Amino acid sequence: MRAVVARVTEASVVVAGETVGEIAEPGLLVLLGVHVDDTAEQASVMARKLHELRVLRDEQSCASTGAPLLVVSQFTLYGETRKGRRPSWTAAARPEHAAPLVDAVVSELRSRGARVHTGRFGAMMSVRSVNDGPFTVLVEV
Repeated sequence: MRAVVARVTEASVVVAGETVGEIAEPGLLVLLGVHVDDTAEQASVMARKLHELRVLRDEQSCASTGAPLLVVSQFTLYGETRKGRRPSWTAAARPEHAAPLVDAVVSELRSRGARVHTGRFGAMMSVRSVNDGPFTVLVEV
């Protein structure tokens, strides 16, 4: 499981002209990719890491500040581009495997008390963000 995590001052996801997820205050935008071999255990570990990741101002985390997270599924994080000019998607989990694991990360975050907003799995989404810093890290489990 792989996530690109950006510290943001605000972020939103729009699907077909409708805002489906939005944070209007400092928090984290999480672009979450699922690998073909990922498991529910990895989803739990990813949720913990995201919640406790100390990348907010003054080395704080969402767990310590209550800052929100906007989680957006992003299968393209597993695009392989080493050969040729067209990415290969063989490492990205199929939707029937990935959707439950994305949901598991979101559920685990919420069970930990996190304020979580989401995109819409499988939809064509317009993601907008105002990066803070900019500060962006890659998290893998």
